[in-house]
Amino acid sequence: MGFIIRSVFWLSLVLLLVPIGGTGADNEDTVGPLQAFFAARGAISDITGMCERKPEVCEVGKSAIHTIGVRAREGARMAMAAIEEKDAVEADTELTTGSVPASE
Repeated sequence: MGFIIRSVFWLSLVLLLVPIGGTGADNEDTVGPLQAFFAARGAISDITGMCERKPEVCEVGKSAIHTIGVRAREGARMAMAAIEEKDAVEADTELTTGSVPASE
């Protein structure tokens, strides 16, 4: 989830920096790169101060991240078990031969 949020943030910042030109709807001026940078900096400082204002939000966020981590580990464990089980089944169906005695 954090990766998606960061990706959207950086993609929107890149789109604001690309000089396309033109005006927005109703002939409103578009936001310049410097204005976008200061707005993003203000938003980041507001987000970092959220844990001081509302500590319960941060606690719930920590719990959610922990739950996601536990579920991801369990999913990875189940995937590895399925892969190992598939390998074991394939090993049983392979053709095995005996050795030939050496001639004297």
